[in-house]
Amino acid sequence: MSQYSESATSRFARIEDQGVGLNIHYHDCGAGDEVVVMLHGSGPGASGWSNFSRNVEPLVQAGYRVVLMDCPGWSKSDTIICSESRSALNARVLKGLLNQLGISRVHLIGNSMGGHSVVAFVLAYPQCADRLVLMGGGTGGVSPFVPMPTEGIKLLQKVYREPTQENLQQMMDIFVYDPSDLTPALIAGRLENILQRRDHLENFIKSLAVNPRQFPDVSMRLGEITAPTLVIWGRNDRFVPMDTGLRLVAAIPNSELHVFNNCGHWVQWEHADRFNRLVLDFLAS
Repeated sequence: MSQYSESATSRFARIEDQGVGLNIHYHDCGAGDEVVVMLHGSGPGASGWSNFSRNVEPLVQAGYRVVLMDCPGWSKSDTIICSESRSALNARVLKGLLNQLGISRVHLIGNSMGGHSVVAFVLAYPQCADRLVLMGGGTGGVSPFVPMPTEGIKLLQKVYREPTQENLQQMMDIFVYDPSDLTPALIAGRLENILQRRDHLENFIKSLAVNPRQFPDVSMRLGEITAPTLVIWGRNDRFVPMDTGLRLVAAIPNSELHVFNNCGHWVQWEHADRFNRLVLDFLAS
């Protein structure tokens, strides 16, 4: 078993957030002085490892310590009903985890919800953030060009409400540009993860009921972000449209944009090798 396997790097921490105790699951890989935190998206059955399994080892081999946090309500972390900004909640919980690990400053990589959470973190704790990578997320507002919610978000919510293999397959078929790369084993494993935590499913729907705006638009504050920021998008993203990425790079002063053609909402998985090289170059620049 690799020392950087899913099971070998699995850890738990007890975090207190606004008087509520939460068991938070995370992966801790490598031992470099510089730390890269990776935050996953909001899809049913998502986890830090499932989102970033193709990206951990290149970062560790380059000398970074890599931390993958499972946000409250996903994977092995405690479930929660979120009546506020989920981006802000995830940011606070991440700060609590970093405090426990004795880590004061990090690079941050976020996909979808993870991108929203990265932005919330750097706005709340600018002194703790070094370089940022935002992929398919960052709360740059709704698209004026694509009907909202997008077809992808509609299918995502359908899986939360009716977690069947058919509904999951429909969602995953537009999650990536080329669904032929989605093996039956991957779909089966994702469905198993979903069904193991029905409490997560139920509380996600309850959260939407008490607060439909789980990820508020922070466009007006993006100019406050001074950290070097790499915005990465899939040209064919059917969950969060590419024009959102354009607004992020227009608003964040020290930012740049890289668009992958023939790519959906999962850049770090669909184009893993090129993504890894791009991120390593950005972190070292």
